[in-house]
Amino acid sequence: MITVHHLNDSRSHRILWLLEELKAPYEIINYQRDKLTRLAPQELKEIHPLGKSPVIMHNNKTIIESAAIVTYIIDHFANESFSPQQQDSDYYEYLELMHYAEGSAITPFLLLLYTRILGDNAKPLLPRIFSEITNHLSFLSSKLDKNNFFFRNEFSGIDIMVSFVLEGAQLSKSLDPFPNLQAILKRYQSRDAYHEAIKKGGEYSLAKHSNN
Repeated sequence: MITVHHLNDSRSHRILWLLEELKAPYEIINYQRDKLTRLAPQELKEIHPLGKSPVIMHNNKTIIESAAIVTYIIDHFANESFSPQQQDSDYYEYLELMHYAEGSAITPFLLLLYTRILGDNAKPLLPRIFSEITNHLSFLSSKLDKNNFFFRNEFSGIDIMVSFVLEGAQLSKSLDPFPNLQAILKRYQSRDAYHEAIKKGGEYSLAKHSNN
C-alpha cells in the first residue's frame, strides 16, 4: 500500500486523484498549512529534508516530485494502456509533457503568486510574467487542439500533471482566451475520482474557481 504524505490545499491533490483513478490502495497522512504563512509544517521535514508535499512511501522507497510520483504510481498500478512504452514512437513526447507541466509551465504562475508579497513594487514585473503565462497557455492550447485529452486523446498522467497549471491559470483568469483549455479543466474537475480525492484529502480551494 502507498502512503501519501498529503499537505492540505496543495498540488498533492493530484496524487490522490491519480490513485483514485487507478483504484490503487493507499493511506493518507495529513499535514496542515500554517494559517498565517501558508507554509508546510516542520513535521514534513522529518519525512524528507525539503519539507515539501507530496511525498509517497512504498516498498521502502521515499519519492518526491510530482512527475516522479505520478510515473511511479502508473508504473506500479496502471494497466499497460494507460501510458506508452519506451519503444513507442511518442514515448518521449509523453515524457516531455509530463515534466513540462511542473517545470517550465508552472514557473510564471509561481512568480505571479510571489509578486503579491511585493505589492505595487511588483508592477514592472507583471507584463513579462503575463506574457510568459500567455506563451505557455498558447502552447498547451495548440497541443490539445480539438482533442478531449492531451495524449493520444485519452486520459493519462499528463492530464494529472497539467491540471495544476490550468487551475492556476483559472485562478488568475488567464484561461479566458482559451476555450479548449477551459473545457478540459471542466472535464477534469467533473471526474468522479477528482471529487473522491477531495473527499479524502480535504478542501482544495483551486477546485472552487472552476466555472462548473
